[in-house]
Parts: sequence; structure tokens; C-alpha cells
Amino acid sequence: MQVAYDPVYAHPLPEGHRFPMLKYELIPGQLLYEGLISEKEIHRPGSCPDDIILLTHTSDYLHRLKNQELSPQEQRRIGFPQSPELTARELVITQGTIDNCQHAYNNGIAMNVAGGTHHAFADHGEGFCLLNDFAIAANYLQQTNKTQLLVVDLDVHQGNGTAKIFENDPSVFTFSMHGGHNYPFHKERSDLDLPLADGCTDDAYLGLLMDTLPALVSRLKPSLVFYLSGVDILLTDKFGKLKVSMEGCRQRDEFVFRTLFNAGLPCVVSMGGGYSPDVRTIVEAHCNTFRAAKEIYGV
Repeated sequence: MQVAYDPVYAHPLPEGHRFPMLKYELIPGQLLYEGLISEKEIHRPGSCPDDIILLTHTSDYLHRLKNQELSPQEQRRIGFPQSPELTARELVITQGTIDNCQHAYNNGIAMNVAGGTHHAFADHGEGFCLLNDFAIAANYLQQTNKTQLLVVDLDVHQGNGTAKIFENDPSVFTFSMHGGHNYPFHKERSDLDLPLADGCTDDAYLGLLMDTLPALVSRLKPSLVFYLSGVDILLTDKFGKLKVSMEGCRQRDEFVFRTLFNAGLPCVVSMGGGYSPDVRTIVEAHCNTFRAAKEIYGV
């Protein structure tokens, strides 16, 4: 199983910052400790070239990112203070998702320890997202092989940037199942949005997903699926507003992977968000995603 990861993923942040950057060190460490993956399965991506970024993002935005020209307001909207190292990190994460596409085509599945930066729009970033890795990878694939792609976004926050980027592109179908009364408070229109009520529990969550995903896959017959497996759906999450248990979250991942595997579809996975107060809860939930992928795809 190819796992895209580089130490730059764990970018230093100011003391007390609410984003749990530590998880990017702990997840690969836990996977290696368990023997779920080996060192040779860790793929260290390079930096995504500008010409590929520009298939999705505007030249003005990329220029200002690279030259540290974001305004204080833009930095607040993103949630991170700008730095050359932060931009470099985003370029590596994005390349990891791109590299994972070919591996998934050949082997069924590939995982990125970070990514799922679905709040990044073509001309700006927000919500801890600078560059939209799924959108960039999808547009890159479409340059060489125009085909149907599916984004399954199960982060608790709507994939607003992804929805906006592909709003006029029928070759990339965007599906977002998210908290209806959660960030972003202005929602874009995905091809399929399923807003969830606050307090949504395992049965309601899994029932809706089971009623939706198989039919969607059967109808679209995509050549590849991007899966954003955010664990901010957990009842312990500080910002999630849902009441999905750790077991329910694990069953979600298993169902997604089983559905795609049975349909013979390759899957590229990025971890997305998770904001439980105890970082060990976040890491365990993310590691469950890797465990489910390993079990079902047999890689």
C-alpha cells in the first residue's frame, strides 16, 4: 500500500494553535509500529510543479502564495500564518495525491497522510487549506485521459472549494455529505450535497451513506474515486456537531472501501480534518482508515 508522507507534513505552528499538526507525525509512526505498513511503502513526494498547480489555481494566487504576499485578512481566512515552508509543504502534499493516482490505478488504492484540502478555491484559500489537492490531481488526470472521476467527501465540513472549482465540469462529480449547520456557513453547490442535522448518530449517518453511495457508483461508473475521509464526524470533535462513534466512523470507511472494491474502482484517499481534544483519538480514527483499506484491498 503506497502511503504518501514526508516530514514536512508536520509544519510547526504557534503555541496553542487549534490545528492538530502533531497528527501528521503520529499517524505514520503508529502505522509503522503496528506493522501495518513498512518503510518501503512510504512514498516521499517531490514538489508539485507550477504548471500543474495552474491547471486549477490562478496565476495571481500562486504568485502571492510563493512570494509571501497574502494579506493579513487572507491569512486569517486560511488560519495559518504564511511562510515559505508552509507553501512548500502544500506543494509536497499535493504531489503526493497526484502520485497516488497512478499507484491506485495499478494497485487499487493509495493513501495520503495529509491532504483533503477541500476549502481551497481557484483564487484563494480558507479553512486550513491553501491548495486543493483533489482538484489539482483531478485536473491533471483529465489532461491525459478525459474520463469520469468521483469525489466522495465525507469530512464534516462541506467541500466548498472543490464544488466551486468543478461546478461546470461534468467529468468530475462532487459528492459531499456534511454537517448542514457547520462551516462553511455559505455552502457552494456540489453535484450532490447531503446536509446532516446536528447530533446525527451512527445509524442515521451510515444509513444515508449506504442508501446513496452504491447507487451513485453504479450510475456514474467512474474510472477513479477520490475519498476524503475526515474524522471530524466523531462525537468527540470540537467542531463537528455530530454524534458518530469511533466504531461508526470505522464502519463508514469499511463501507466506502468495500463498495469501491466490489465495483473494481481504484481509490485515492486523503485524511481531511479531525479536531477531537485528545490527539490520540484523532490518530486512532485516521489509523482505522488505513486498517480498513489494508484489509479490504488486500494491499
